[in-house]
Amino acid sequence: MTRASLVRVAAFLAALAALQWLAPLALNPYYATILARIGIAIIAAVSLQLVNGFTGQFSIGHAGFMALGAYSSAAFSVYLGAGLLDSLGDGALARLGYFPLPLVCGGLVAAVAGLVVAVPTLRLRGDYLAIATLGAGEIIRIAILNIDAVGGARGFSLASAAHPSVDLRFDSLAGVYGVAVLTIAAIARLVYSGGGLAFRAVREDEIAAESIGVATTRVKVEAFFVSSFFAGVAGALFAHTEGYIHTNSFSFVRSFELVAFVVLGGLGSLSGAVIAAAVLTAAPEGLRGLGEWRMILYSLLLIVTMIVRPQGLLGQRELLPFGKSRGAA
Repeated sequence: MTRASLVRVAAFLAALAALQWLAPLALNPYYATILARIGIAIIAAVSLQLVNGFTGQFSIGHAGFMALGAYSSAAFSVYLGAGLLDSLGDGALARLGYFPLPLVCGGLVAAVAGLVVAVPTLRLRGDYLAIATLGAGEIIRIAILNIDAVGGARGFSLASAAHPSVDLRFDSLAGVYGVAVLTIAAIARLVYSGGGLAFRAVREDEIAAESIGVATTRVKVEAFFVSSFFAGVAGALFAHTEGYIHTNSFSFVRSFELVAFVVLGGLGSLSGAVIAAAVLTAAPEGLRGLGEWRMILYSLLLIVTMIVRPQGLLGQRELLPFGKSRGAA
């Protein structure tokens, strides 16, 4: 690791430590919850950008993989993690070491499901792929709705009956944004490396990509697998920050919201996805004082943005030096 890399890592860890210390002092629980939701939306939007923006596919079932990550990680914590935390003493260090486990669990379950869905559906294109992914997302949601072990129609609370004293919620903003930064860095490294050219080749012209030896189906499956993993991580974070989950939080409406983040930010721009996710997640709360006019103005904001910037806020440009800036404004 170079000296510059060490400096960046040290600065990143210092920023997380400062956020962990300052957030409880400067923010009330309401604003802390909104900021946590923004961080989770950024993770989900950046993960969907890999499929929709960089690989040129049209997936609208992303909320289903978030649901798998949320419920599998919550079940892991309730049925296994609570006892583990209790035996470790439920202290700050124990919690710091434990909470990556449900995130990885949720990500892996979602990734495996993504692989199962991707192999047959990614042979489709365009509208047919969109319909297939939407159907897969709804199948996942309805299946979870009928599993009593994770609450079924009642929803699922992160509380263990065997270990009632153990708090399974994860309310650390530093943790949420640390995961968000790692997600952005991982996907940026993937798409802006030499091998990442394959994703963009599939997006620009799949037939031409096949003609020069790119295994287009494999590339699309890889994109879907990685995207589903990080969607599962986002779902796991959502479950552990909220403390209660219900399948209504992962309906097709949520999938459309994630697509809106990607499209409005600019297809093929990680920076655009981050900005759009942050603004569109915060906007309904910022407009809450307007009462029944709130969602009308929110909808007008989306319409005006698409009229003024049909290519998205940033097009294919990046604000950070992930790779060489490309695309028109």
